[in-house]
Amino acid sequence: MLQEWNVPKPRHLRLLRSALQRERLTGEQSDLWAPLADQGWRPYLGSVNAPSLPQKSEGYLQVFLDGGLNQQRMGICDAVAVAKILNATLVIPHLEVNPVWQDSSSFMDIFDVDHFMNVLKDDIPIIKELPDEFLWSTREYYATAIRGTRIKRAPVHASANWYLENVLPVLQSNGIAAISPFSHRLSFDNLPSEIQQLRCKVNFKALVFVPHIRALGDALVHRLRYPPGQSQASSTDYLRETTDQNGKQNPQKFVVLHLRFDKDMAAHSACDFGGGKAEKLALAKYRQTIWQGRVLNSQFTDKELRSQGRCPLTPEEVGLLLAALGFDNNTRLYLASHKVYGGEARISTLRKLFPLMEDKKSLASSAERVHIKGKASLLAAVDYHVGMHSDIFVSASPGNMHNALVGHRTFENMKTIRPNMVLLGQLFLNKNISWSQFRQAVVEGHQNRQGQLRLRKPKQSIYTYPAPDCMCHA
Repeated sequence: MLQEWNVPKPRHLRLLRSALQRERLTGEQSDLWAPLADQGWRPYLGSVNAPSLPQKSEGYLQVFLDGGLNQQRMGICDAVAVAKILNATLVIPHLEVNPVWQDSSSFMDIFDVDHFMNVLKDDIPIIKELPDEFLWSTREYYATAIRGTRIKRAPVHASANWYLENVLPVLQSNGIAAISPFSHRLSFDNLPSEIQQLRCKVNFKALVFVPHIRALGDALVHRLRYPPGQSQASSTDYLRETTDQNGKQNPQKFVVLHLRFDKDMAAHSACDFGGGKAEKLALAKYRQTIWQGRVLNSQFTDKELRSQGRCPLTPEEVGLLLAALGFDNNTRLYLASHKVYGGEARISTLRKLFPLMEDKKSLASSAERVHIKGKASLLAAVDYHVGMHSDIFVSASPGNMHNALVGHRTFENMKTIRPNMVLLGQLFLNKNISWSQFRQAVVEGHQNRQGQLRLRKPKQSIYTYPAPDCMCHA
């Protein structure tokens, strides 16, 4: 088999050499790691004295959710909201198999279903499975023919009225309605405040991962905070380790870096990543295979795409960003990523800049990872859990994981660095820029991108910008 890309050399060698020789600046480090200041906003999810459930449900609501973990997470929140709008009983959502990651994990494989149902017991009725008389309503049933109970053409960001006019009659006539596809099918605007707050309640309170995901995530966080000695590195008793070692050394701070540089992302961007002609042909073929012409080769040049901030940051570029912000080579970095396109060859430059970089494989044994091995959604769930317990979260490129964690950490007032993609794209195009010029531009361009709360604007996602809908100004 021909290799589909040539091993890329560093594309910003001048900056890289300077970054590798950077000195630690003590005052700057303390500012970097300082917790986010109180911004005066508090989570608010509605009145404690919520109205009781209606005595009669209009019927059963099924939804079929595609995408990865975080797209499905947002779809679950929307499903609860739509069930509330329709006064319907929600069937635990069905998670479709992602064509890219091929993960068949169900809702109950990922999320604590009993916790989910208990938190929402006063908001909507929820059932795990349909009663016997509706067991025919399955994914396979809807795949074989046009069915009167399937809602196939729900508009993207549909209004509450659309559901009342188009789905409620189906519920009332048949006792059940199945919406497929359902991702991004509820508007972020012109909804009652109680519906908006319910979406946030689902996202930030009801959706917690199953116990084994939380336990493994806690163990990884502990090992990042309290690095074990060589003799303890292979320990598999992570629950005992988590409780026994606390307090024996000062906890260390760490950054979670979500490095979204998989083949899917690289192909979708249509950017050039230095892998030569073979890489360009391979990514073009991948675009055609996965999206069948819906994602085309870009009409813009690579330079135009980068100057517009439309190219995902490579591992090398992310490393230069973090170094310019002031993170030194003693920084403990956790790499949250499923598969990096190009593997270790792509990551090697980032590892040179941050030799203490860790990931799931380096922190946990194969025995500990047996329940999540090869399951993209469970792997992402562990990364999400670690990301919510880090001192700082950085996402290399916008995407569903970025959006979900930015919103969740905003809700909890936690520091999150959002790369200025346009600025960085333009800086990396300048091959004559010095390290001091690059560093100054990066620091100035990210002063207000470190977790400062931003109010949601029309059409923006409530899951990325939870204020003011789900937060109040104290």
